[in-house]
Amino acid sequence: MTLILFKDIDTPGLTSIDVYEKTLEGYQALKKAFAMKPDEVIEMVKASGLRGRGGAGFPTGLKWSFLAKDVFPRYLACNADESEPGTCKDRELLMKNPHLLIEGMILCSYACRIETGYNYMRGEFWEYESVMEKALEEAYEKGYLGKNIMGSGFNLEIHNHMGAGAYICGEESAMLSSLEGERGEPRMKPPFPAVKGLYGQPTIVNNVETLCVLPFIVRNGAAAYAAIGTEKSKGTKLVSVSGHVKKPGNYEVPLGTPIIDLIEKYAGGIRDGNKLKAFIPGGSSVPILPASKADVPYDYESLQAAGSMLGSGALIVMDDTTNVVSEILRITSFYMHESCGKCTPCREGTRWMYQILSEIQNKVGKPEQLDLLIDICDNMEFKCFCPLGDAAVAPVVSSIEHFREDYEELLGSLKTGQPVGTT
Repeated sequence: MTLILFKDIDTPGLTSIDVYEKTLEGYQALKKAFAMKPDEVIEMVKASGLRGRGGAGFPTGLKWSFLAKDVFPRYLACNADESEPGTCKDRELLMKNPHLLIEGMILCSYACRIETGYNYMRGEFWEYESVMEKALEEAYEKGYLGKNIMGSGFNLEIHNHMGAGAYICGEESAMLSSLEGERGEPRMKPPFPAVKGLYGQPTIVNNVETLCVLPFIVRNGAAAYAAIGTEKSKGTKLVSVSGHVKKPGNYEVPLGTPIIDLIEKYAGGIRDGNKLKAFIPGGSSVPILPASKADVPYDYESLQAAGSMLGSGALIVMDDTTNVVSEILRITSFYMHESCGKCTPCREGTRWMYQILSEIQNKVGKPEQLDLLIDICDNMEFKCFCPLGDAAVAPVVSSIEHFREDYEELLGSLKTGQPVGTT
């Protein structure tokens, strides 16, 4: 199996530029890129089929091509605000292979004619920030950053920026507001960041994993990357597997790998000899699925057809000892706490859902509260300023759809099999 991001990831000393250059052909992709025109690099990324790994899965090269034409300065903002529950892949890249990210940021910046980049890291990532700072110093010393990089005439400055631990800043426009020193709240779109982003200028926002793929694509060509994965979901994917498995951890797999293989072959199977009951395929913000769908391929199209999403790449596994309501309550508590409060449906809806779920969990709920939960979700979905409201809704609606019996067990008096939306 081809490993792209985790190839030699545990090599001793890989955080140093000398080891990175020797072990992974570090910064060699720059030579090839600088021999090309910026637009040619964009076309190469388009041809590779690379899609954003932050959650939306939007084609990366196409996103770059949306930059407002001939408007300068323009900026790159790397989204390293990894806060989605269950997701812990980007931090492994930051901690173990910082130069891969820096090289990816340089390649993106050259292709998009950007001369200033920011790496926005989650506020709790102070340990990783020190690793990134050291790597940036080395890159400047070697001439990979600064003025006239490798004699190409291209200039680039990259800065690390620490957030303050707010989940909402993982949303691209809220992150840009935070970078500007404002409160981390989402902005109205359109205009999108590619047209009007950081400091009102055209801005590219890409996830850590997305940028780290670029050196492989430039070194090996678009076809080499497009040959991995499925027809529409190209390449490999880092998946954070957690929950009731024997070997939780981060795994790199070709897109299209069956979810059951991720659970059984990579993560060692279900713990304690129990059986799989449910799983959340893409982090807490996507719909939960039952064990009967574990044979679904792990790619964008297949998961969407199955009623969920690939999301941030966090596979959360639950065994048959779990009452799903308790897990949904925990997730809802998170979204209630992390709502920025800017819009009423999210601010009030998450709190209301948490109150109802708490009552059900504590066995003092009423059967009609399931209809009320569905109604609240309907008044939140696609009616909030940013996707956080939708993220809070997805686990609740899908859990009632697939695991109504878990709610019935706690409610007691609700008639088994009663359809959602009726009393």
